[in-house]
This record gives sequence, structure tokens and C-alpha cells, in this order.
Amino acid sequence: MASAVLKVAAAGVSRCSRVALQRVHSTTAPLHQGVPTTLWKLGRLNHIAIAVPDMEKATALYRDVLGATVSEKVPLPDHGVYTVFVELGNTKLELLHPLGEKSPISGFLQKNKSGGMHHICIEVDDINAAIADLKTKNIRMLSAEPRIGAHGKPVMFLHPKDCDGVLVELEEA
Repeated sequence: MASAVLKVAAAGVSRCSRVALQRVHSTTAPLHQGVPTTLWKLGRLNHIAIAVPDMEKATALYRDVLGATVSEKVPLPDHGVYTVFVELGNTKLELLHPLGEKSPISGFLQKNKSGGMHHICIEVDDINAAIADLKTKNIRMLSAEPRIGAHGKPVMFLHPKDCDGVLVELEEA
């Protein structure tokens, strides 16, 4: 009796092994099944943006107190901001201050009087492919088309409600 049970158990294992082996080597299923294939790649952190109520004071903090290298203040009228970049070696901080009455930073500073982190910027190798792919995944964009950002490259902002409360900027590397 024990011999019969062992034969049945062995036959069952053998059948399961063959089935699993057949599935692994199936010619009908692609070998990369379950592995997403994309036409774009997420790259490195480019910068963290900080909205500041006083650009000169914030620039002086990073330059004079902390000893960082900072850029000149640059107006970006298309985005409604002034920017200063703080070099950190492995990434940058982008200091943002309102430019004009319709600046998105004005609204942020009305809610956050002392300023604070505004967004993160991550590089992508193909911004148009990234946008098309993310739209299929129900990630909303904050504009219809990419715009030229502070580094002279195309950028797109993703809706913070679709990114765990974080405003994410994608920048083509």
C-alpha cells in the first residue's frame, strides 16, 4: 500500500514538474511576460525645488552661510518664476520666487508663508514617450504639451494627486 502511495505521489510530482517545465519553455508566451517594457527610462534626480518668500535672503543662506555655489537669479516668464540654482555635487536645489501676479508660486506662498518644498524634478531620456505612457496609466499632466524649463530642456509637470501628493517635474535629459 505504501508503495502505491509513493508511486502516485511521484507521478503527481512528475506531472507537475512537466507542466511547469512546459510553461517555462512555451513558445506561445513571450519570455518577458510580466516584465513591463517601456520606450523611456526614469533617470537621476535633477533638482528639488523650494519656494522662497525672499529670494535674496534664501540665496545668501546657501551661498554665504552654507558655502554653496549658487547661480544668478534668472526670470522664467513662461513659468511665472525667478530661479536660482544651488549646486550640491550630486544634485541641485532650485529656489523659486514669484514673477508676476499669476505666478503659481504666489499661491503656494500664500498657503506656506515661510516657503517650503515645491516639487522634485527627475530626468527622463524621452519626455514625449514618458508622457504618452503615463497618460495610458491615468497620470494627469498639468499642461497639454511640454514646455522649455530652466535648463533649456523640455519639461512636464505631473499632477500631485496622481503622485502621492508630490508635484513631479519630468525633464528630458
